[in-house]
Amino acid sequence: MNYNYRYRLRPSDALEKQLAWTVDTCRQVYNHFLHRLNRNDDTSAYSEQKLLPSLKKWWNDLESVHSKVLQKVVQRLYDNLSTLRGRKENGHHVGTLNWKTPGEYRSFTYSQSGFKLKNTSGRTRLWLSKLGTIPLTFHRDLPDDAEIKTVTIKQEPTGEWYAILGIETPDDSPAKPENPEKCVGIDVGILKYVHDTDGTAVESPDLSVEREQLERAQQNLSRKVHGSANWEKQRRVVAERHADLKRKRRDFLHKLANYYATEYDLVAVEDLDGKGLVELPGNSRNRADAAWGTFLWMLEYKCEREGTHFVAVDPKDTTKECASCGVKTDKPLWVREHSCPSCGFEADRDANAAWNILSRGITKRLGAGHSESTPVETVLPVDTNSVSAKCVMESGSPTLKREPSGER
Repeated sequence: MNYNYRYRLRPSDALEKQLAWTVDTCRQVYNHFLHRLNRNDDTSAYSEQKLLPSLKKWWNDLESVHSKVLQKVVQRLYDNLSTLRGRKENGHHVGTLNWKTPGEYRSFTYSQSGFKLKNTSGRTRLWLSKLGTIPLTFHRDLPDDAEIKTVTIKQEPTGEWYAILGIETPDDSPAKPENPEKCVGIDVGILKYVHDTDGTAVESPDLSVEREQLERAQQNLSRKVHGSANWEKQRRVVAERHADLKRKRRDFLHKLANYYATEYDLVAVEDLDGKGLVELPGNSRNRADAAWGTFLWMLEYKCEREGTHFVAVDPKDTTKECASCGVKTDKPLWVREHSCPSCGFEADRDANAAWNILSRGITKRLGAGHSESTPVETVLPVDTNSVSAKCVMESGSPTLKREPSGER
């Protein structure tokens, strides 16, 4: 299995200049081969990589960049091209690949060779060919059987440098149970981030303070003269506010996804197109802040790691369909209760959707159909345990296992 481990680098001033120079040189190489791509139709990543040795004969600076790094720059260009063509084939309106400006190109990658983790006087350091040894904050150990395949060096907009180690481990995850006993269906939303079939509703994280700080920082940036020293200083403040918001949101999503992956044998969710939902008109900001796509991605790989069935089902009509009898009832968004005119089953709107998601998930994974005798009305909890997102963020996902202190 493949994972990424991210560590903060602590380069000296001299090393930081070398890192920045390497990033900019890779950017220029990217633009060079993009220019060739625009003039030649029959090129490929492999054929262009073969030109690198001859390119070094007149571009002397490339001698100071590891050969694998340069090869990954060319590969990056053609990966971007492949993504662009894929979106075009799927009906999206796309343009062409653009040249990278200094602010748009922030990383370079070592593949297979040119890097090594060293332990010097009890401190872990990262050695990179052509650059030297860089101290880093090694806050967690790598798995004993892990093999480092790639090392990506990246500078964040805040100015901080990070190393992302791409590792490969043997696929020794637990076997998924043939007959899962603990199954859960999850409906995601905005006010209640998740509502599951066990009657747990977790609120969305309140990041209003962080968002207000970001908006004020952006307003201050707009008053600065673009490119001035004060503008650059304030730009870093804006970047730090963005990073703080992102860290807190991802921390919440990691803990929540880990809870479901470790506590259940089967997790059923809606197969949502997060990017497509953001592009829809109306309330797009809240949908973007919810980051449903990121949550489902985290949940999927954590389930794979823990040996839990992950099932993504068709989200169509999960809210309209009655979880008890299957009759569809249209209801506007402001109606938060489900009341079936056919069988009289009543439940919270999101709870009803979660049960439909679970039913479809079991059918898809295990082949068990939606039986007419399913006693949904007897197993659906009358009360919903409402858990504050703050509890998840502060104490971690085990908070969901305890009786919440908030209102029921």
